[in-house]
Amino acid sequence: MGTTAHHAAGIGGGRAGVVGGSTVKTRFPHEVVVQRLSVPFTYPVVFTRNLFHPENPLFRDTVTRHGGHSVHRLFVCLDAGLAAANPRLAQRICRYVQRHSDRMTLVAEPFLVPGGEKAKCSRRLVSRLIERFSTLRLCRQSFVVAVGGGSMLDVVGFAASLVHRGLRLIRVPSTVEAQNDVGVGVKTGLDGHGVKNLVGTFAPPWAVLNDFALLDTLPRRDWIGGTAEAFKVALIKDRRFFDFLCRQAGRLAAGDRAAMETLVRRCALLHLRHIREGGDPFEMGSARPLDFGHWSAHQLEVLSSYALRHGEAVAIGIALDTYCAVRLGFLPASVLTRLLRALRRIGLPIWHPLLEKRRP
Repeated sequence: MGTTAHHAAGIGGGRAGVVGGSTVKTRFPHEVVVQRLSVPFTYPVVFTRNLFHPENPLFRDTVTRHGGHSVHRLFVCLDAGLAAANPRLAQRICRYVQRHSDRMTLVAEPFLVPGGEKAKCSRRLVSRLIERFSTLRLCRQSFVVAVGGGSMLDVVGFAASLVHRGLRLIRVPSTVEAQNDVGVGVKTGLDGHGVKNLVGTFAPPWAVLNDFALLDTLPRRDWIGGTAEAFKVALIKDRRFFDFLCRQAGRLAAGDRAAMETLVRRCALLHLRHIREGGDPFEMGSARPLDFGHWSAHQLEVLSSYALRHGEAVAIGIALDTYCAVRLGFLPASVLTRLLRALRRIGLPIWHPLLEKRRP
């Protein structure tokens, strides 16, 4: 038997670069060099209204936040459903960029991208986007501006993360769920082979710009569905926020703008804090508390052929997980009672017949 010499301090600490190693004397001698990198990511998440009003400097300042005097090249991807609900949105974006043409320019007219979960299953759409990015000669200093719902942001973000190993992505989420959860994180994804987010990347955006005005034309079903992620993160992170959601369920269901803006902001901040301080922003480990309620939700979405929206499936999922937590003694029964009452009041489901379906 040979002997092994370890440099344990080098493996666990040190500065960036080659921080340690060991030479192993065995029948098969080899040398181990441990490479340790620390790469900070910084991106602003902003809450505003009327982002593309010509007098609002926010978008311009976001594009130019690293200084310099060059004219930045932008390619805008616009959710087709959002464009249909806001027929003048593409024109407003073009006029905004023209107003600030000393700092930015559009490389093409806004490109309509289908939204919804079915679009998120389309590898052809990803190929079309990559082809478009290439044809327009976008580089790592160019910007892809994705304006739309969560699924559309996932698909465009995934394509952008692959071209030149990452184009600069500015997200402008347009739904409750996208503004309070999907749009503020560091993940992209594409569904496939009956599996949610089968492929995807971890790719922090250049910026996230939440424009509350985009929620004004949101269909009621999507307005309500987006609240499910707020209940999820409140249950695992913030009792006071959970109390707020239960008290304001009626106002949220009625479309109260102030209540929804409070929900979106608090929910987004809780997600951001977990990503920043949870110790595992790229989910290398097995503990994933933000997936509370999602193990069943993802299955329900697929089994229903996406007739169930993500938020609706998550509502059912957190009802199930909260029930399990009560049965296991982790939560008092009163929490489950309050949760189910609030979900019903808002208009979210807590059960679906597919839960009774057995696999062959």
